[in-house]
Amino acid sequence: MAEATLRPMSPGDADRILAIYQLGLDGGNASFEVTAPTWAAFDATRLAAHRFVAVADGLALGWVAVAPTSSRPVYAGVVEHSIYVDPVAQGRGIGRLLLDALITSTETAGIWTIQSGIFPENTASLALHRRAGFRVIGVRERIGRHHDRWRDVVLLERRSPSVA
Repeated sequence: MAEATLRPMSPGDADRILAIYQLGLDGGNASFEVTAPTWAAFDATRLAAHRFVAVADGLALGWVAVAPTSSRPVYAGVVEHSIYVDPVAQGRGIGRLLLDALITSTETAGIWTIQSGIFPENTASLALHRRAGFRVIGVRERIGRHHDRWRDVVLLERRSPSVA
């Protein structure tokens, strides 16, 4: 398979993005959600300027996008991100490629904090985020039920060293 390249996400990517999203959800360690949203719901909640797709041989292999954490102006520089890589493409550096693009994009736009919540069992994602400069800020213990069991969520953030 060819090396992955990045490009902005477009509505034409909808089916593949949502399929990758669902594959992540089906794996059981990506989110409390169990079903990917519709494209309309996805599109309405993610900032258009900060959505990227990793593509190889014409096929989307992963995506990253952000949502505002609050509508209050004081939090305009804080976003929460989601990143999903097709299981068949994991371990190829696609997650890091996507995160690096997201960091560049958000910093250019004046966003100073990217945050996320990750299940502690998702050790690959936690390691990826640490390598990209995220730090653990806490653990929300037994914060929600998922498939009939209580789950913890590790809270991470990356503070931009260049956006003040």
